[in-house]
Amino acid sequence: MATIKNTKGQVVVVAKQLIAGTEKHLASATQVTLLGSSFTPAQIISELQSPVTLRADVDASKASTKAKIANEATQMAAVRAFMSAFESFLKGAFGSSPDVLADFGITRKPRAPLTLEAKAAAAAKRASTRAARHTMGPKQKLAVVGDVTSVVVTPVRASAPTVPTQSNPTVLATSAVPTGASSPTVPATSAAPTGAAAPHPA
Repeated sequence: MATIKNTKGQVVVVAKQLIAGTEKHLASATQVTLLGSSFTPAQIISELQSPVTLRADVDASKASTKAKIANEATQMAAVRAFMSAFESFLKGAFGSSPDVLADFGITRKPRAPLTLEAKAAAAAKRASTRAARHTMGPKQKLAVVGDVTSVVVTPVRASAPTVPTQSNPTVLATSAVPTGASSPTVPATSAAPTGAAAPHPA
């Protein structure tokens, strides 16, 4: 006699074996008394078929459920993005009407003022982030200069200027050298006496 196991899968295996044996050896029997009642072979097979059918339905339901869960996971991201966009639209359209937003199930929570500790922590976090990212302000950017040690300058030689030639040059009167007036007259008193002896004292 087959031993009935507790697990659902094993119950199905035993039920199938019992069905096979009933069809093979009890098909010609008229009545079989079980649990104080009489059963025909067809009724016995129907009772034994019940757990097999139930397990098959459960397995099919599990497979269908897995497919539905996978389908839900695939479409849920797009649905959430659509809902978020719609909520943003509603907040922009009815932002000044909290009662209207409440009709859509949207409630805006008032922002609690930051404590001094929270403000100090936020300022320290911003400073740390700026230092890590090397972020500089306008004044700090002005303090950053290039490091140039020497500069080599290559002179550019210009060509000699071209002096235009005039066909009839005009000589200015002031450029001519004066004649007879350039040498000044030496006064007679400045000339040394010639041929006169110096007087001797008597």
